[in-house]
Amino acid sequence: MDGILQTIKSPADVKKLSLVELEQLAEEIRERLITSVAKTGGHIGPNLGVVELTLALHSVFDTPADSFIFDVSHQAYVHKLLTGRESRFHTIRQPDGLNGFMLRTESEHDSYGAGHAGTALSAALGMAVARDLAGGTEHIVALAGDAAFTNGISFEALNNIAAQTRRLIIVLNDNAWSIDKNVGAIAEYFHKITATNTFSNLHDKAAGLIERFGGKAARHVVRKAEEAAKGLIGPGMLFEEFGLSYYGPIDGHNLPLLIETFKFLKQQNKPVVLHAITQKGRGFQPALEKQKKFHGLGPYDPESGETKSAGQKTYSEIFAESLTKLANRNDKIVAITAAMPNGTALDLFRPHHPTRYFDVGIAEEHAVIFAAGMATKGYKPFVAIYSTFLQRAFDPIVHDVALQNLPVVFCMDRGGLSGDDGPTHHGLFDISYLRSVPNLIHMVPKDEDELQDMMYTAMLHDGPSAIRYPRGAGPGVAVKEQPVALEIGRAEILSDPGHVDVAILGLGAMLPEAVRLSEMLEREGFHSAVINPRFAKPVDRGCLSDFGSRAGIVITLEDHVLAGGFGSAVMETLNELGLNVPVVRIGWPDVFIEHGKVDSLREKYGLTAEGALERARPYLATLMERILAKHS
Repeated sequence: MDGILQTIKSPADVKKLSLVELEQLAEEIRERLITSVAKTGGHIGPNLGVVELTLALHSVFDTPADSFIFDVSHQAYVHKLLTGRESRFHTIRQPDGLNGFMLRTESEHDSYGAGHAGTALSAALGMAVARDLAGGTEHIVALAGDAAFTNGISFEALNNIAAQTRRLIIVLNDNAWSIDKNVGAIAEYFHKITATNTFSNLHDKAAGLIERFGGKAARHVVRKAEEAAKGLIGPGMLFEEFGLSYYGPIDGHNLPLLIETFKFLKQQNKPVVLHAITQKGRGFQPALEKQKKFHGLGPYDPESGETKSAGQKTYSEIFAESLTKLANRNDKIVAITAAMPNGTALDLFRPHHPTRYFDVGIAEEHAVIFAAGMATKGYKPFVAIYSTFLQRAFDPIVHDVALQNLPVVFCMDRGGLSGDDGPTHHGLFDISYLRSVPNLIHMVPKDEDELQDMMYTAMLHDGPSAIRYPRGAGPGVAVKEQPVALEIGRAEILSDPGHVDVAILGLGAMLPEAVRLSEMLEREGFHSAVINPRFAKPVDRGCLSDFGSRAGIVITLEDHVLAGGFGSAVMETLNELGLNVPVVRIGWPDVFIEHGKVDSLREKYGLTAEGALERARPYLATLMERILAKHS
């Protein structure tokens, strides 16, 4: 028999429900989340934690007239279920299905797209000020986790809110986690608030009064909470010092209390913060027991929570193991992550060298400058940040690291397509945004063993360096015990038939396609050389001079955008060398690539040996004419 969830076609349907029905709907949503995400994978833990919060928001406010801005927006699955997307929810993170994050083009109820942390408050303030300028009356509500407040952008926004708008609602969704346990002074500050007996008593009192007397009593309790908050730590709460009225903390799973509180906050003509305590993974025991694992994961068993073993170590794991080995021999090596010890696998490094491991929270800019400071004192920082998140720290890379030629190593996980997570997480721009920076070298390994060699090379290099490697497992190459240093800027020639018709350069993860392309060309009568470039910067000028003189065509393959990427570097170098050999560049086009399976997307956009062969056809035809003419 269908439940209530199947009857929810828009938020208007939520508003028709009684409190008892809303409680039932919350349970149905949890069941749907657990069973659906078990098949597709996704951010199950965060979404289980915001079921009541999202229901209460939609019960009180009216989207799309009112706007909800979710920080990161990985916790917007419940919002999607309540805004006309329930029938398509089984497609989330699947090819041509719902996106795993908020997406403005997907629904009018998604007022602001996101995928990175710390953007909600600034965006919400911008929307609130625009509303004020236009004379509007709609409500703007920002939902941000406590981890988002370790991000500097959040504080830049807090500094401006009270001065620039009279009406904005911020919901602090406090579950003490980002992906790993939150760290630093902000996390400790929130913990002090929630551990205070005054608030524990208010929680209990509020719940009882709501049951007995309803809204008026709730408003009284909220005011009492506000008064207590002002005197809790020092002369006033952190948010009060920023000019925002603070309410809470309240139980983020108490639907009646949440609804009444939002009704109260809706009437306030001032910027306010509601501090709601939630439980990440609520309603699913495996997610409660393993919160880090169930933040975001692939398919799992909906009963036990068990996942299938990958069976092969990922590049991230190889990185962490290699860094541990290097640190065993070099006491100047330190590891830095920006709230991603699990994603970067530095949680495997941490137990071996706990005093040389640093998690700075969701603060990529700080991570890079912090590393620069350590480097000035003789340390060798390895900064592990996803390629897509390192974009946020571009200026510190230029100004603080490269300009001072400091030996910081940027280890860019998820370099290349990030599949199911989509355009906010694809690491497709790092070659472009780094190869223009003086002093910095950029390496791309073909396999796991070469990743270790590049880390060793970076350790020995007296200057800044970057290494990009893809998500997931590599080709399965064994990692030798002792790494070797690579000659900087020297490519590896995998095959050279002597007489070369086509020179193929396959960068990193695209090298297997380069090998396949070579085999396909051989069957068509063309002799090809296959080159592992290793370095996106500096490119091997000697190699390009040699093959650019001998080959009739040069083909480059990269898991990166074409604009400013490795292929562009090859073309620029050949031009500088005065060589006019045609260059066929294979990479991602000048569009944001949607989410989907990596192999399917590569096939769709031509990042395959077959795609490269078709792109090269016009040049191959001309080349064949020259070959035939030469032999006639």
